[in-house]
Amino acid sequence: MSTLAPWQQRVYDQAVAALASGRMGHALLLCGPEGMGKRALAERLAAHVLGQGDPAHAQRAAQLLAAGTHPDLHVVTLEPNRDGSRLRSEIVIEQVRELSQQLALTPQYGEAQVAIIDPAEALNPAACNALLKTLEEPAPGRYLWLVSSRPARLPATIRSRCQRLEVRLPPREEAMAWLLSRGHAQEAAAEALEAARGHPGLADAWLQGDGLALRREVAADLAQLEAGRADPVEVAQRWAGDGRAEERLRHAAEHAVARAASGLTDPARLHKLAEWFDAANRARDLLRSTVRADLVMAELLLAWRDGAAKTTGNRGNA
Repeated sequence: MSTLAPWQQRVYDQAVAALASGRMGHALLLCGPEGMGKRALAERLAAHVLGQGDPAHAQRAAQLLAAGTHPDLHVVTLEPNRDGSRLRSEIVIEQVRELSQQLALTPQYGEAQVAIIDPAEALNPAACNALLKTLEEPAPGRYLWLVSSRPARLPATIRSRCQRLEVRLPPREEAMAWLLSRGHAQEAAAEALEAARGHPGLADAWLQGDGLALRREVAADLAQLEAGRADPVEVAQRWAGDGRAEERLRHAAEHAVARAASGLTDPARLHKLAEWFDAANRARDLLRSTVRADLVMAELLLAWRDGAAKTTGNRGNA
């Protein structure tokens, strides 16, 4: 198994201690910013739970987990749609019912079963209602772990039945040391970490690819739109044309946050930026549906251009 990052290791040690002392219940909400390795952390905890026993059992469990064939680890996530062209935008009730049936069976290997639902915020209302029964009537040795970057989207009835374990952004010094340990140059790592607002997972992903270049491209496009020198429809088509639409929207949303934090004092402008940030994140969710990506982004970019132009115009008339 790969080495855990320091912020993952802290949460892992906390969880293992809680398990050992009997302070961890059957239901866990593992939450924190997207890209912080929550799923990998849940899988490492599953390996700990399912590998308990004599050395031969632990070794066999590790082999099954590495092969993805352990019969007592159940992962519920977004599945392909009927034609296999994209992932569904929701986790549906049939998936939860199947999981409940699996957890009702006797463990096939050892004395425990672990279920991971990721991303838990994708559970639709019917699936949430079906999950409540499993949460309310736990069987011994069954662990149900919900992984979420947006836990507030889960119903309060779900959240209240789970212990919360949070993966937080680490101190900058720790994040920088981790990025350097992964072979990134000091200057590039510092730039990426600053752009990612202290998020080491995002910074690492950008440094491994062309994320920083794409971020600059998005900022340039938004500047051109704001100045009235670019067509929102043309930009939207370009953004949607290479399979990186969601990544561009993430950069665009972060750009709006950076603008709001850059010393703006105009309440109307700050309000517009906040609204646009929310709209950009909703657009990211829509990209997982059957809606055309270029239409989603054209509406968003029109709002950017028109909102910026209106504010500039009002200042000019003052």
